[in-house]
Amino acid sequence: MRHRKTVLKLNRTASHRKAMFRNMVTSLFKYEKIQTTGAKAKELRRWADHLITLAKRGDLHARRQALAIVREKDVVHKLFEQAAERFGSVSGGYTRVVKLGHRPGDAAPVSLVEFVYSPDTKKKKKTKKKKAKAGAGSQKAAAASKPAVDKDPRESAKPKAAKADKKEEAEVKTEKVSEKKAKDDKSKSAAKSTSKKKVTAAAKEEKPVTKAAAEAKTTSKEKHAPAEKEDKPPKKAKGAAPKEAAGDTKKEKASAKKTTKDEK
Repeated sequence: MRHRKTVLKLNRTASHRKAMFRNMVTSLFKYEKIQTTGAKAKELRRWADHLITLAKRGDLHARRQALAIVREKDVVHKLFEQAAERFGSVSGGYTRVVKLGHRPGDAAPVSLVEFVYSPDTKKKKKTKKKKAKAGAGSQKAAAASKPAVDKDPRESAKPKAAKADKKEEAEVKTEKVSEKKAKDDKSKSAAKSTSKKKVTAAAKEEKPVTKAAAEAKTTSKEKHAPAEKEDKPPKKAKGAAPKEAAGDTKKEKASAKKTTKDEK
């Protein structure tokens, strides 16, 4: 008796239908998404859920049963490694079907089949990423602190030679820059010294002329000073001069009057 053996025929033979779903389920586990018609998507969910239950069981017999269905060994190994983490807390309902519309050629309904992950797996992924980053940082620090022992001497010599070449180039550049600076400083100091020499020569030429002129001026002042003092008359009192002048004028007037009377 064939109880609970009803399967979608899809207008295909058993061998054709079996080969088609084997190919579809392998591509679903490989790319984690597949786009097909609505009837095929509903039937494909049964195949995918059966394989996930086998992967969660995880023993050798289950692996062999999965290898009898899936076409590629790598896909089976990937499924058995990740099934416990992705679908461990969920019992059934591992896939979902999303309707996308109708196909333009024959107007067949098209659907998308994809996996449904539990929320616990997403949290685990985030924590794993953080731990991996922290572990990578600690490994880098440890590698930087510890010297490399197992490496070949040729491999270790290459970066050392490159570093030495870089150091030599940097030293040559610094030497060139220092030479340029020294040349600039020498030219500046030479220009300053020449300008100072010119200024000092001009000052020396001007100094004896000024000294001779000063001596000539002082001698002329000494010569002319006593003569000027001798020529100047003695100073008179301010009030005495006008009185004497007034007395002289009166005497002259009186003498003039006398002369006029005598003549008469």
